Amino acid sequence: MSAVNMETRDLTKVERIGDHSHIQGLGLDEMLQPLDVSQGMVGQKRARRAAGVILKMVEEGKIAGRAVLIAGQPGTGKTAIALGMAQALGSDRPFTAIAASEIFSLEMSKTEALTQAFRRSIGVRIKEETEIIEGEVVEIQIDRAAATGQKSGKVHLKTAHLEAVYELGEKMIDALSREKVSAGDIISIDKPTGKITRLGRSYTRSQDYQVQGPKVKFVKCPEGELQRRKEVVHMVSLHEIDVINSRAQGFLALFSGDTGEIKAEVREQINQKVAEWRQEGKGEVVPGVLFIDEVHMLDIECFSFLNRALESPMAPLVIMATNRGVTRIRGTKYESAHGIPVDLLDRLLIISTTPYSPEDLGKIIQLRANEEDVELTAPAQQLLIHIAQEASLRYAIHLITTASLVAMKRNASHIDVPDIKRVYDLFVDVKRSSEFLNAHQQEYMFSEESNTEMVDA
Repeated sequence: MSAVNMETRDLTKVERIGDHSHIQGLGLDEMLQPLDVSQGMVGQKRARRAAGVILKMVEEGKIAGRAVLIAGQPGTGKTAIALGMAQALGSDRPFTAIAASEIFSLEMSKTEALTQAFRRSIGVRIKEETEIIEGEVVEIQIDRAAATGQKSGKVHLKTAHLEAVYELGEKMIDALSREKVSAGDIISIDKPTGKITRLGRSYTRSQDYQVQGPKVKFVKCPEGELQRRKEVVHMVSLHEIDVINSRAQGFLALFSGDTGEIKAEVREQINQKVAEWRQEGKGEVVPGVLFIDEVHMLDIECFSFLNRALESPMAPLVIMATNRGVTRIRGTKYESAHGIPVDLLDRLLIISTTPYSPEDLGKIIQLRANEEDVELTAPAQQLLIHIAQEASLRYAIHLITTASLVAMKRNASHIDVPDIKRVYDLFVDVKRSSEFLNAHQQEYMFSEESNTEMVDA
């Protein structure tokens, strides 16, 4: 009987490769100077430096209630800069990203959808004291009753000065099992909720095994009392507080997404309560960032709402992105730069992006190849740079994945020029597609040219 080798994989975290999954920040140094290639960012140095200055002001709380517009041609890294700002902000400040077209597809009014997006981008840092038990696990004993099968047990904890034994119920035993707690671990138990957190491995057990995994974290054994009071900080958004207080089962509505429209009276009461928390020192308002992509898709009513909402003392920083030039403002017959009314444009700090140079295109293509775990030959990379210049950067990046499949089919370890030529013939870009349509327009149904000829006849 032959042996079968089986590979066990941890599926607790699954990540997909997206268009901007390689972005880790803005790629700036401590003096906010842009680096050539850093944190997945390439080129656009002026725009990245401007975004870094705005980011610094957000961190210092000096620019809430302002709006920034990132404007440039398609494929010049506008969304990448916004996502880089989100990565640089970290989890301490809320970041909400929406597309302007989403506003019209939700089952609520446009102003309600924008209000919810605004309040999702404003965090409230709530401070409270809770009683915890923190120590090193000396021993865990678990017993199961023969008759009923009910589990019970004890856990022996210690600090540098004290030791104690605690009784365990079924829920606590299950929580220990989920956290994979064993002797030598440092754990923290929240007494009111019974939540168990595994903080790491004790330094005294660092020599137990000759080889340690990369995720093993060693921490110092706690000192003093096992039970003590600790200040815990919770970060929630204003929208989450709105939903919880507007529904009988508001907490569950957060998971289902069925929030519906929230009454203005509820929001006013919550604003008053948050103001009380601030005065009492129990809470702190943390303005975050709202990113609106394709902002030219908003109509005049939405722009009027944004004008008023930005004047609110509880407004976040609003970052908008557009690839339009002078175009019609949706909902009117008037034209304006970027499809945005002049009175709102006057409020905006505008960051412009420019087309990438051939050197920058080569660096971006190499970054994407590394992200997708494929290797390119030098001629293949030069061909992709040429395609990015003639067609678009997005089209060239899409060819990397398809070309890797062609190379895999011929058992090659690198993507070469024939692989790219093969997929270039299979998948056309916008320019070649438009040329084909113009040449064969009469063969398609309801074409503009055929309709014109019928009218003239």
